[in-house]
Amino acid sequence: MAANGKKYKESVKKVDTSKRYEIGEALSLIKESAFAGFDESVDVAINLGVNPKHADQMVRGTVLLPNGTGKKVRVLVFAKGEKEIEARDAGADYVGNDDIVKKIQSGWMEFDKAIATPDMMSTVGKLGKVLGPRGLMPNPKSGTVTKDVAKAIGDIKKGQVEFKVEKAGIVHCTFGKVSFQVEKLVENFYSLLGAIVKSKPSASKGKYVRKITLSSSMGVGVKLDVNQALDSIK
Repeated sequence: MAANGKKYKESVKKVDTSKRYEIGEALSLIKESAFAGFDESVDVAINLGVNPKHADQMVRGTVLLPNGTGKKVRVLVFAKGEKEIEARDAGADYVGNDDIVKKIQSGWMEFDKAIATPDMMSTVGKLGKVLGPRGLMPNPKSGTVTKDVAKAIGDIKKGQVEFKVEKAGIVHCTFGKVSFQVEKLVENFYSLLGAIVKSKPSASKGKYVRKITLSSSMGVGVKLDVNQALDSIK
């Protein structure tokens, strides 16, 4: 395993690993300690008191971040007929049906999100083994299988993000860029946390949000005061 670089080690010194920070202080620290030569993403890891192995404890959903993600998202739409025209008019980067399916089967993957109309799912299903592992398979629960393709495209372009708990009971999600003002990152964070709290499964017992850690793409993790964060969204 490669040793951490000098800049990373310097950023580590700025973080008190025994402290649980308030959200504004944590984000200011992340911005101050970011060292990469590009505009790093700001990410969150939220440890939840759920067991995703049980279907009734799955946590999944979408939320439209008020200030977007700072990332340009390339949207692919599987549609035909009038819906294909609607998707193009709404700003989809790529639109097609059987032709796009064949292109993906040949190895093309130059898109970040995929949307499909319901009538296309029998065709898109052929791509399950390709799109599924990459988290790109259209799904009704995430709003990416829909007749209203214009709205779905608009929401994704404006900054809609999807969250889904992983096997270890952790939700990982990006909610902005280091270049964002702290206030805008705070707004995005609380929108995301609020959506995750509202998605708490009834089968989840005990403490639901157990730990929250923020970081930039290349930076060190900064732990949040969970109680303070939760009190701020009530």
